[in-house]
Amino acid sequence: MSVKNIIFDLGGVILNIDFKKTEDAFVDLGFEDFRQYMTQFHITPFFEEYETGKIDDAAFIRGIQAIAGKTLLPEQIVTAWNALLLNFPPERIALLEQLSKQYRLFLLSNTNALHHARFQQKLYDQTGKYLEDLFEKAYYSHAVHLRKPAAAIYQLVLDENNLQPQETLFIDDTPSNFKGAEESGIQTFYLAPPMTILDIPLFKGS
Repeated sequence: MSVKNIIFDLGGVILNIDFKKTEDAFVDLGFEDFRQYMTQFHITPFFEEYETGKIDDAAFIRGIQAIAGKTLLPEQIVTAWNALLLNFPPERIALLEQLSKQYRLFLLSNTNALHHARFQQKLYDQTGKYLEDLFEKAYYSHAVHLRKPAAAIYQLVLDENNLQPQETLFIDDTPSNFKGAEESGIQTFYLAPPMTILDIPLFKGS
């Protein structure tokens, strides 16, 4: 099928991330069982509430303090929470800029307010741009109060931008996120590590 629209995940696809760094940072603070609450493939209801914008930053920080059972300062929590956010490889940004001449590009990320502020600042520090400068529109779970893999978040992207699902490709490095996309009729591509978006056959020669 022809592809006219591409929806990109963010972490692990555009932005390099490492969940282990956040886990290690919390362990160093004495929150030794952090991993049971959140990984790339698993999230507890508390973290899901934060990633769908049902609780704000202050409530999230209080929740972490309560779960950890330790005296953790807000700034310690924020630093540890953001530790997983690494860098935006320049070649990926260059590819997005090239692809935008051929396709309609969208961003769809499960994220939260603290991460959003940090990765936007990282990108601006590197490039002088924000993600909204690279995509026609960006969708963040905490802002739209929906989260992958729910079909509703994919349908929101389709409906708001008048996209035909059969002409739309969704790229993610977490296969469990494909359920809702496939239910919506969207094509999917699993970016299996160590593959990067530069290795996607569709983009060769772009």
